[in-house]
Amino acid sequence: MTGRAVVVTGLGPVTPIGVGRHDFWQAQLKGVSGIRTITRFDPAGFPVRIAGEVDLPADLAPGRREERSTDRCTHLALAAARLAVEDASLDLAAEDRDRVGVALGTGAGGAGSWETNARLLETAGPNRIGVRSVVMSMANSSASHIALTFGITGPATSVVSACASGGEALVAAYQMIVTGEADVVLAGGAEAPVTPLLLGGFARTGALSTLNDEPERASRPFDADRAGFVLAEAAAVLVLESAEHARARGAEVLATLSGYGRSSDAHHVTSPHPEGAGAARAIRAALRSAGWSPDDVDHVNAHGTGTRFNDAAEAKALRAVLGEAADRTPVSATKSMTGHSLGAAGAVEAVACVQAMLHGQIPPIVNLDAVDPACGLDVVRAQPRAAALRTALSSSFAFGGHNVVLAFGAAGSGR
Repeated sequence: MTGRAVVVTGLGPVTPIGVGRHDFWQAQLKGVSGIRTITRFDPAGFPVRIAGEVDLPADLAPGRREERSTDRCTHLALAAARLAVEDASLDLAAEDRDRVGVALGTGAGGAGSWETNARLLETAGPNRIGVRSVVMSMANSSASHIALTFGITGPATSVVSACASGGEALVAAYQMIVTGEADVVLAGGAEAPVTPLLLGGFARTGALSTLNDEPERASRPFDADRAGFVLAEAAAVLVLESAEHARARGAEVLATLSGYGRSSDAHHVTSPHPEGAGAARAIRAALRSAGWSPDDVDHVNAHGTGTRFNDAAEAKALRAVLGEAADRTPVSATKSMTGHSLGAAGAVEAVACVQAMLHGQIPPIVNLDAVDPACGLDVVRAQPRAAALRTALSSSFAFGGHNVVLAFGAAGSGR
């Protein structure tokens, strides 16, 4: 790693299993599933009727005006940003806000607003389209509103690379800090994809689990009987800052973002390379960036979607890079509980990695009844596993072949 050290000082998870750092962590330890029958619209007639939905507490829910003028994706993003800023004890009024940035990833952005206005156009004509329909739907809307809400005047950017977007946003924030462009960045991802069109579209690809009668058991990464991922909404924002800036303001350092790796499969628009070649390149690049060897990896939070080909390819990638160390490197998969929140997933799982290192426990993969022999890794199942973690990798792989792997070091570990 070159340039300035980048540390994590705040966590803001907004997920189907818990909102806020404490509730999210406790739910992970208990193996809670956030998958339920959809309530955001009537899913009758859809082959898939389950998803992960977020219950925003009243103090984080949008006001009436904000609710009508911004998309659900932005509501979740703002809630996550507020939680992260509070968790970091970050007084933005005391900061040079030209030196504060925003980097937020999303896959679908304001998809719900697009769908709503498309229906209005079809049923009532162009004069009934919402005046704010375009700005509510733009992929950069959530990043923009975070900057507006907090008066952030430094670099603000949006990242759109499907399910890798949240991880990519953390890379963008890392680069802002390492290069000296910013001292503090609110970084993460947000997604609100539980909409009729997106649910129906994903269902048509055959990628979604149809275990409608047992929704809490539908998301089952690395299980022999896995049959697809479960769509979910979520957001997560982390406060990243230079180590010098964190020391100067007396912030508690939760972890270090030690490096990252990225690659492209250049193989297929939806299917991963069958041998996990692109994923392996990203893992190797993350180790090089952090200055680690395979034996230095204490934990992997896998992309772990629960689709047959993706889980198998990811397992092959980990074995190709870690070698014999793969047999003793514990692997978790947060999506078994939260479902797959697309562009938010990488940020949600980054929070989970930091929490695992902080607490010395790795949450279990739920619904893992029988490990697929093709995915033979040291998976954590049934109960949390106690472990002194110095390092963790968080992997995100996406439609289009985008791969990003983040390398986190425990606070004070020198990693």
